[in-house]
Amino acid sequence: MQIWARKSIASLQAEAGYDTDERRGLRRSLGVWNLSSLGIGCTIGAGIFVLTGTAAANYAGPAVALSFVLAAAACLCAALCYGELASMIPVAGSAYTYAYATMGELVAWVIGWNLVLEYLIAASTVAVGWSGYFTAFLAEQGANLPSLLTQPPLARAADGTWAASAALGNVPAAAIVIASTAVLATGIRESAFFNNLMVAVKLIVIVLVIAFGSLYVDPANWHPFVPPGTGVAGQFGWSGVTTAAGIVFFAYIGFDAVTTSAQEARDPRRTVPLALLITLVVCTVLYVAMSLVMTGLAPYASLNVPHPVFVAVDRAGSALAWLKPIVSLGAIFGLASAILTTLYGQSRVFFSMARDGLIPPAFADVHPVSRVPTRGTWYAGMGSAVVAALLPIDVLGELVSIGTLMAFAIVCAGLIVLRRTQPDAPRAFRAPCGPLVAILGVITCVWLMWSLPVDTWFRLAVWLTIGFAIYAAYGIRRSHLRRSRGAPPDVAESITTM
Repeated sequence: MQIWARKSIASLQAEAGYDTDERRGLRRSLGVWNLSSLGIGCTIGAGIFVLTGTAAANYAGPAVALSFVLAAAACLCAALCYGELASMIPVAGSAYTYAYATMGELVAWVIGWNLVLEYLIAASTVAVGWSGYFTAFLAEQGANLPSLLTQPPLARAADGTWAASAALGNVPAAAIVIASTAVLATGIRESAFFNNLMVAVKLIVIVLVIAFGSLYVDPANWHPFVPPGTGVAGQFGWSGVTTAAGIVFFAYIGFDAVTTSAQEARDPRRTVPLALLITLVVCTVLYVAMSLVMTGLAPYASLNVPHPVFVAVDRAGSALAWLKPIVSLGAIFGLASAILTTLYGQSRVFFSMARDGLIPPAFADVHPVSRVPTRGTWYAGMGSAVVAALLPIDVLGELVSIGTLMAFAIVCAGLIVLRRTQPDAPRAFRAPCGPLVAILGVITCVWLMWSLPVDTWFRLAVWLTIGFAIYAAYGIRRSHLRRSRGAPPDVAESITTM
């Protein structure tokens, strides 16, 4: 069937060569430092500044540090698979492109649609966290924003039911998404410079919190390290550690953003795999250290807020009072960089899908001066801004995690397929014990998906249903690959323009 048709690696490599055309394609200007900074900028965001508190308070307690280690183990398997595939197929689109080359168009669409969920909702999640720190910083300066403008109009109660609030929407969250989109639209070099600056500020603040916060840790807050279960699966106990690992997996999506930039990287066969591993190692060390300090400074139950690092530092009293405004400023800059890089990843996935004909061609339009997909960037930014204004952070974080885990599992499976079907294809980087690493990646990702709350699976099912409907109504009829292989006239319609 045509829906299982695959793009050859040769054709994908040819596309990468086409896009080095200085007049028409994306600009190759990113080295190892820029790629690593991009990955760290996207990874260290809501995961460390926001979701650490949510996961500790609701699921794992101080053992959230173990949750980060468990999530990192799954990520390592996926990162090695990503590295090998990126060295073979240095093209924009990341997991979507790899799936197209290994499992066919339908699976590629599922991955691409999940990446929309991953990146668009991730940017919204980070923006809600940014809003929390921004409003806390203003409050410290004596300027209090009304909750009418800083809370979502929809809220989820502890029993899972939904209710309308009196708020109009999270205006600061929407505003930072729009501002980040404007920066991205200026060009990749300008965006990379801005991101590098913000990442440097963010790392300095995190190191300060770890170094000075560790001096005031109360070990009593770590006992019990794994809180006893409540009798409900996933609420504390070891099942809670696993559930929290599935949720904080969201914190590692940054290394996926590195692979979306392969088509704008210099020597991507070498720089992309190296940047992937640098990103994962640096972020894992910082996540574990930061989660231990936070749960040591404050009782884990008090961290279920949009700005848990600020709350943790505040519990140290006057001893760390000087650090509170620095934490807020660091989070404001750091979360802004995460929004920037996440929206960047989303626009490049849109670019690849549109170039293949699966979504409207406007998403692949490259601006003649900035040479970025400007319209796709703005579409992604506006959609994320709306979601950030309307939904609470806990729901957003769960949605991102399950979509990311599914994408990573399919990438790992894709490596197994390529090792069997094209064992002699050139690989600048080979994942050690490739098939075993890939199998472990699939197993751990599926296991973490299974540990997530049931209503998260329901939302994923709804999201995939919408995606299949769009593919049936649009993508399957306008696929460039299907047209090139002689699909029936009623299916291979001419591509409409926007």
